[in-house]
Amino acid sequence: MKLVFLLPIAAFGLDASQLADDGANAGSRANPIRKVVTMLQKMQTKITAEGKREEELYEKFACYCKTGSSDLSASISAAENKVPAVTSQLEATKEKLAQTKADLKQAIVDRAAAKDAIAKATAIREKEAKAFAAEKEEFDTNIAALDKAVAALEKGMVGGFLQTPAAKAIRQLALNSQDMLDVDRQQLVAFLSGSQGVGYAPQSGEIVGILKTMLETMSKALAESTDSEKSAIATYEGMMAAKKKEVEALTASIEAKTQAIGTMGVEIVQMEEDLSDTQAALLEDKKFLAGLDKSCASKKAEWEERSKTRAEEL
Repeated sequence: MKLVFLLPIAAFGLDASQLADDGANAGSRANPIRKVVTMLQKMQTKITAEGKREEELYEKFACYCKTGSSDLSASISAAENKVPAVTSQLEATKEKLAQTKADLKQAIVDRAAAKDAIAKATAIREKEAKAFAAEKEEFDTNIAALDKAVAALEKGMVGGFLQTPAAKAIRQLALNSQDMLDVDRQQLVAFLSGSQGVGYAPQSGEIVGILKTMLETMSKALAESTDSEKSAIATYEGMMAAKKKEVEALTASIEAKTQAIGTMGVEIVQMEEDLSDTQAALLEDKKFLAGLDKSCASKKAEWEERSKTRAEEL
């Protein structure tokens, strides 16, 4: 409401002394002018008080506009910096997750291959060990027979020896041997068959020499076969140690990658939620700031107009 004071004291044709006299006689009679002046003074006081209260309210609102706008701007700036940072981190984590999954798949394949290599090598080793055992058994049997033959012949026990299983085994060995000279084979077979008679003289040493040569050859072959078996065992054990170590390392890697995949999966979900929340909050803050700036500008214009009007009223 706009009040204009159009009733100055002079308008009533009265001076101050008259008003003073009238004031002195106020108790004896009612003074209309004093009443008007008093009413105007009260209105002025009221308008001043109301203006002060309005000014206090506006100052609080202006302070809110300033601090609220500053806080919102800071929040918007932080969100605008956070969105690309989280987006970049999210993409990097997704790429890392994909690579870890690929590495896990390869580690599983490699471990399966290592286990398969162990199984195959073990099967081959068992087969080789079985073959060596059979070969050694044959060597041991033949060497034992040759030892008996040499001992018997050197003692002159020809007739008794020719009737033993050892003599038959040596005869069969001579027939199957690829290392003997034909003349030695024929002579030995004839002797073991008894075609030379029982009058064999050990001191001639021919048969014994042949038998000792066979014994030496066979012992050497057994030694070589044994060395090969030991070498094969060492190679197998070395390979087993390396493959088992590889399997253990791959197993540890698989467990670690599996755990990492789970952790990254959770991190990705959290980052996606954080990104979504930040983007939504950023949008709301921008809308609110735009509304706040508009409201503050409007209130400021209203206050300036109101202040001008109040000044005119006073």
